[in-house]
Amino acid sequence: MIRACKGNIVRTWIGETMPTSLQEIAEKARSDKKYRFRNLYQKLNESFLESCWKYVRKDAASGADRVTAKEYGRHLAENIRDLVDRLKRFSYRAKLVLRKWIPKGKDKLRPLGLPALEDKLLQIAASLILQAIYEADFLPFSFGYRPRAGARMAVRKLKDELQFGRYRYIVEADIKGIFDNIDHEWMIKMLKERIDDKRFLRLIEKWLKAGILEKDGKVIHPITGTPQGGIVSPVLANVYLHYALDLWFERVVKKYCKGAVYLCRYADDFVVLFEYHEDAERFYRELPERLGKFKLQLSMEKTQIIRFNRFPESEGASFNFLGFEFRWGTSLKGKKIVKLRTSRKKFDQAMLNFTEWCRENRSNPIHRLMKTLNRKLRGYYNYYGVIGNYESLNEFFRNALRILKKWINRRSQKHKYNWKRFRMMLEHHRIEKPRITEKLEYQLSLQYSF
Repeated sequence: MIRACKGNIVRTWIGETMPTSLQEIAEKARSDKKYRFRNLYQKLNESFLESCWKYVRKDAASGADRVTAKEYGRHLAENIRDLVDRLKRFSYRAKLVLRKWIPKGKDKLRPLGLPALEDKLLQIAASLILQAIYEADFLPFSFGYRPRAGARMAVRKLKDELQFGRYRYIVEADIKGIFDNIDHEWMIKMLKERIDDKRFLRLIEKWLKAGILEKDGKVIHPITGTPQGGIVSPVLANVYLHYALDLWFERVVKKYCKGAVYLCRYADDFVVLFEYHEDAERFYRELPERLGKFKLQLSMEKTQIIRFNRFPESEGASFNFLGFEFRWGTSLKGKKIVKLRTSRKKFDQAMLNFTEWCRENRSNPIHRLMKTLNRKLRGYYNYYGVIGNYESLNEFFRNALRILKKWINRRSQKHKYNWKRFRMMLEHHRIEKPRITEKLEYQLSLQYSF
């Protein structure tokens, strides 16, 4: 299945058989780590693109061409036949990427690129091909945008390493705008390590250099970066950081470290654990130079070394990763354990988003409001419902109901809800209560472990 995640697609083959053509690519990539793939461009045929159509989000916003999935799907076979014909004649041109600005934190906006529908379809096909190649190369500590992996798995693995490892220091790093700063020349050089197909690489270059259409009609021609929100962007960013960071860590950093060391990376978010301070210091000094080689920059005010262990001298120390706050605490049995809770920044942002949703949708029928509320609560529990985080879940639940009651009562002067009537309505619609979801997810991950 394919799940939507923050505007991008996260791909996983759980419950679905990988197409034979991609299986062959994946098997060759695993068996020969130096093999360079040819004739990938030819795989973008009518049959493959039609199979990729089911992965196109039919309710997604349209791009600069204003063509919707419904319109394109009415004559799908004809449209795909025309697209493949243009690919064969090398007359295909990537359309402008429509840029929208969406909220990010308090008083901040981040850009989101919306490719044209036809470009989305092609990018899905190219992404699946790239995934089949590079899944054999990506290292086990890379969790972002990969089959059978995800943020929750990264959080669980990091927690286990801290709990049972000998680590005492953490380098917390933040890369400035990975999607905006990927160097096109380096990107193609990296892809050439595994791909020997000029036509396929030229297609990716077209997407990298596609003009960006701003809201005011201005067109920007980028010289770096990949469109944030573009379907192909996550896998390209993963490849870029695989060569820029992961391989350097595996082949160089590990060798010079005197003690235990571990890197946990989800897309461009990563932390590195060290046993000895001198190892952490050396990595901290060398990291900006290493990333600078590939035209990436660290946000130095957010990059730091933290003392983090179970001993008293680290008491009160904590750090945030993927929306969770990690800290040492004491279990009910009196043992020192790593505890997780929703980071305050993410919690506050979730409450702001929920308040905005209530304000915009308070006039909707109650049954529709309750149905959407349940979907929002399930999504929140599915991510933040880790063992030990029930208190944060319950706080979110109570605050969400208080905010919802306030905005429902602003619908009109009639039918005001006191708390008794409001709770009766919640019971009638079977509103989701806070619950820990980690145990079930952990069992599923064991079944599909990679």
